[in-house]
Amino acid sequence: MTRTLFAICFLLASAQGWSQTDTEVYLFDLSINSGKTMLTNPKNISNNPGYDNQPSFWDNGSVLFASTRKDQTDILQFNVNEGSTSSWLTYTTAGSEYSPLRIPGKNAISAIRLDVDGLQRLYKYDVKSRESTPITDLKIGYHVWFNEHILVATVLVENRMDLKVINLEDNTQKTVFQNVGRSLHNIPGSNLVSFIGKKNNAWEILSLDPTTGESKKISNTYDKEEDICWLNERTIITGSGKKLLILNIDSENPDWESIIEFPQEEINNISRIAISPNGKRLAFVAEESPAKIIQKQVQSFNNRDLDAFVSCFADDVLVQRFPNEKMYQGNDSMRDNYERFFENVKSSSVEVVNRIVLGNTVIDEEVTKVDGREGHQVAIYKIKNGLVASMTFIFPDGPLTDAESIVQEQLAAYNKRDVEAFADTYAHDVELYEYPNKLNVKGIAKLKQQYSAFFDSTPDLEGEIVNRIVIGDKVIDHEFVTVNGSIFKAIAIYQVTNGEIAKVTFIQ
Repeated sequence: MTRTLFAICFLLASAQGWSQTDTEVYLFDLSINSGKTMLTNPKNISNNPGYDNQPSFWDNGSVLFASTRKDQTDILQFNVNEGSTSSWLTYTTAGSEYSPLRIPGKNAISAIRLDVDGLQRLYKYDVKSRESTPITDLKIGYHVWFNEHILVATVLVENRMDLKVINLEDNTQKTVFQNVGRSLHNIPGSNLVSFIGKKNNAWEILSLDPTTGESKKISNTYDKEEDICWLNERTIITGSGKKLLILNIDSENPDWESIIEFPQEEINNISRIAISPNGKRLAFVAEESPAKIIQKQVQSFNNRDLDAFVSCFADDVLVQRFPNEKMYQGNDSMRDNYERFFENVKSSSVEVVNRIVLGNTVIDEEVTKVDGREGHQVAIYKIKNGLVASMTFIFPDGPLTDAESIVQEQLAAYNKRDVEAFADTYAHDVELYEYPNKLNVKGIAKLKQQYSAFFDSTPDLEGEIVNRIVIGDKVIDHEFVTVNGSIFKAIAIYQVTNGEIAKVTFIQ
């Protein structure tokens, strides 16, 4: 928690597939009071193991979304005004439905159907009769209705999505933009549709006039977050991690402003935002807790269930020794390694004795038992799209040192803003890294220069350790740091050599 603060300041200065990760749909009451956006009365309206995603509003009192049941995905309608009840609108044994939208002027919805034979098309579903008919033979990824006969849709082309305007009345189609994202919305109070352009390094929010095909830039997305929605004709909302942010496009210097950060462990990686027609309700999708994902793989390992264990990891999962010594990569390699392990040992288990969670990072201190032999290790897990993208092991290598005492000493100096005492705890050739191996600071002179300026400009500086793991010559601290009225969170991994801090790696 000490250098954490500096690291944060230093770092600030310095194609479509159906993801089947476990997600939930949340619904809130929405209001704007004195210019402030307020969310109240939260509900998990899916509350279902598996994939629940892509919400849209049928009307002001009901929400449509794709939900998993019996090994397929169908369209569910959640009725707020009818006692928070739910009803299934589709049940297609030959395939699954995604991205439901109400068709303007009709008692029907449109949804993408992904058939078991791999065919992907947009269908119309009559709500009363439940009959379905294909709308177009194009391989559509996402869509929005401009009116009852004009669609604006993304179409899969090679390894990207292109934006098309499809006129169902005269059976015409026109490509208006190449390489776009999934977020398509009618802009309130206008005859325009917004979409995300991905041609440039900085992703852009653009407007489209479907009648002329003309597009104009509105703003950049927030940190390549492609899911947006419109609160009103001038205000955009987006999600990032555990936060919702808004952008007033009429501001003199438009910039994204955080309106809420959810402390709940259940809400992570907010996406797929939808607003009711009257602007009084908001729905979004959130991934399940990273800790829950890690606990699944721990339980699967202890149950020696190889299929369940491997299913927790991404196809290209990277397994390494800290900080970035590659052991192997890929789901197939992982399966081969653990299959041999289970064949060669009679009993094995992992007990998590301490856990640090920060965003999409989970760090577990583990006691292992293999055929009666006890071990000690730390695993750093990085979660992406609901799966473990990387697993990095720290073992208690090297001679035992009193690493914790020197780390605690530097924390005390940090909180006193005593740069000399602080620097005395570090090695002359100390290195500060951004995880896993991006070098940001090298040498005691540079460290003193950076922290001296930081200490001088931060009269309320206070670092607090909320959790700590000690393994061999390394100390892993989960740190909260107060800086000029704001609290920053980070993880610092200290490596101690000969009684001095030789290396620090920050995870944020």
